[in-house]
Amino acid sequence: MEKTHDLLNAVIIAHTKSDTGGDLPVDVLNHMGKFSETLHKIHTFVEAQQNNSKIQRFFRQGEMNTLLKECKTGLQEGIDFFQIKSVNLTRDIEKLHKESEKRHQEVLDMIQAFSDTSSDRASTISGVYSCSYNSSNSISMLPSEPKIFHGRDPELSDILRLFHQNTPHIAILGAGGMGKTSLAQAVIHHPEITARYGLLRFFVACDSVTTGVQLAALIGAHLGLKSGKDLTQPVLDHFSRSLPTLLILDNFETPWEPRESRGDVEEFLSLLTDVKHLALMITMRGAERPAKVSWSRPFLQPLTPLEHDAALQTFHDIADGLDQGEVDKILSLADNMPLAINLLAHLVDSEGCSDVLARWEQEKTTLISAGHDRRSNLELSISLSLLSPRINTVPGTQELLSLLSILPDGLSDAELLQSRLPIPNILECKTALVRTALAYTDRQKRTKVLMPIREYVHKIQPPQDHLIRLLLQHFEELLELYTKYSGTQSNSGIRNRTASNYANIQHVILKGLQEGHPDLENSIYCLCYLNSFSLITGQGRLPAFMQIPRIFLQSCSARLEVYYITHLFASWDNYPISNPETL
Repeated sequence: MEKTHDLLNAVIIAHTKSDTGGDLPVDVLNHMGKFSETLHKIHTFVEAQQNNSKIQRFFRQGEMNTLLKECKTGLQEGIDFFQIKSVNLTRDIEKLHKESEKRHQEVLDMIQAFSDTSSDRASTISGVYSCSYNSSNSISMLPSEPKIFHGRDPELSDILRLFHQNTPHIAILGAGGMGKTSLAQAVIHHPEITARYGLLRFFVACDSVTTGVQLAALIGAHLGLKSGKDLTQPVLDHFSRSLPTLLILDNFETPWEPRESRGDVEEFLSLLTDVKHLALMITMRGAERPAKVSWSRPFLQPLTPLEHDAALQTFHDIADGLDQGEVDKILSLADNMPLAINLLAHLVDSEGCSDVLARWEQEKTTLISAGHDRRSNLELSISLSLLSPRINTVPGTQELLSLLSILPDGLSDAELLQSRLPIPNILECKTALVRTALAYTDRQKRTKVLMPIREYVHKIQPPQDHLIRLLLQHFEELLELYTKYSGTQSNSGIRNRTASNYANIQHVILKGLQEGHPDLENSIYCLCYLNSFSLITGQGRLPAFMQIPRIFLQSCSARLEVYYITHLFASWDNYPISNPETL
């Protein structure tokens, strides 16, 4: 009992002393899981001792001795591990007890202070907590209204006119970095839209989904629906029963572009537009609208660069007090593209116009000599940001940016610290990327890179293999932990961490699914784990999972083939095997 008590204290101390806001590393979670198993064995042992007769205990003596030995070994392993994590464990336990006693007394004092309050007050407090709990079922949160937003009044007015129709279906199109998302955010916060739809406004970023089933699951999560095998119909039923609602699907090109899933995605989009009182808006790169939808007319034209006055106003909102002639030269580099203006303005704010212009001359010469004199100014502005002293004076920043270029979900600070990446001062590197606007931190405190920047960085500086391998190991450990404790009450935190990296894991796995790749087998194991997670959470089978048989034809171990077949049988309920001879 004493060892159990010490180990419980050690677990609590590991959590309270965590330097990542309570998000514990995978190895600590793994030992906590083992400790839970040991506690269960202890409970089984005590229960057997109480319920069995002396004769039964005599005949089960060997079994009980083995169980008792496993309990002792498990407790000692846990104590040894957490003793290393907390060098002064005894002192920490004593401090923990004192703090617990102090807080216990504070709670007693609060109870005494509130003992005379009226029953209606208690009822009111209960109601508040009840509402708070219910709202937590939904992950929906509107993005903030853009603070710097110039030059899009004509497009905004055109969109608002379309809302005067019964139920509009609108597609905001344009090149990457043209401000499609900002325009959609301005629409959803416009007073007319707020008055019309109130709380029934939903903004869903589609960066992490690639199929219609995954898109339905993502929308369902924003609506607070219970997860299931396929949420397509529950989502449609929810909107059909609801009052007039606005749904914005941002970066819709991610699920729409893959040809193998485009038909299903367009069909789901068409079903959404069949709901009479559901206003639908998508933002999408390119100039092509998805089929199977009757888009509201007149069509919105793809977004073009800003007018000069709007570009100038945007620039001065970020960097001010500069020579107007040099500012005009800087804006000519950006070609008035919103993202390029944003990046260049941040550079100028840090380094001044002259230095930025001087470095641009060198970069322009390099591009011309390489035969690329007509490159987009977006790429040029990104390359200038990459040459910023704020990047180059922090070792490892380029490596981190290259890694983030394959991670659409971004990484939290805890994941940056726990993934064992050999990047010195990794949080300082993150700060440098955020300061130069090459990365940003979203509402969930995850560091992300915008898609146009990700694509350009990955093209010119893809991440090194050893960095990808370490991330693969980190994600594999996380998925193993999720699979091992799936269905337990304590698994919700691991499930959330896995869901937050859903698209990340897919991208990392795809890097290893190449013939002869040293991480091929680990990538397949990881893919099977993730496919199980995808099925359980109602997002369907992963497209990459269907590539495994092709890989087996080229090279792989018999043990891995058996594991894959076992996984197929485990998912029989969702995906029956039509022809067993193909196995």
